[in-house]
Amino acid sequence: MGNEAQNQDATASVDFREVQQTERFKTLRKRHRSFVFPMAVVFLLWYFAYVLLADYAVGFMSIKVWGNINVGLILGLLQFVTTFGITAWYVSYSNRKLDPIAAEIRNEIEGHEFDKDGNVISGGVK
Repeated sequence: MGNEAQNQDATASVDFREVQQTERFKTLRKRHRSFVFPMAVVFLLWYFAYVLLADYAVGFMSIKVWGNINVGLILGLLQFVTTFGITAWYVSYSNRKLDPIAAEIRNEIEGHEFDKDGNVISGGVK
């Protein structure tokens, strides 16, 4: 439907273990992990704090803030806000720090340059 499969000849002769040993790939992996792992830990702590508060601090979570809106509802909605915020932050981080390196590695492996939609610009025929 959207993207066609790439020609197998483009990657048939690639030694992916060798690619994984390059400094660019190691940098890419390190940058990815340095964002994802700490962010996952922070979000899980925040999530479990919410669950534990909901279970053991019912009085606190039931405090009315405005009308029928209480602390528990606000913290629950903040879970969604946090999820969208982390996603937006990761997309921005990836666009700046990960995608340029990944594009270099991909171009080296496939020998093609691609536009933002994944279409071949040079180095081969689509």
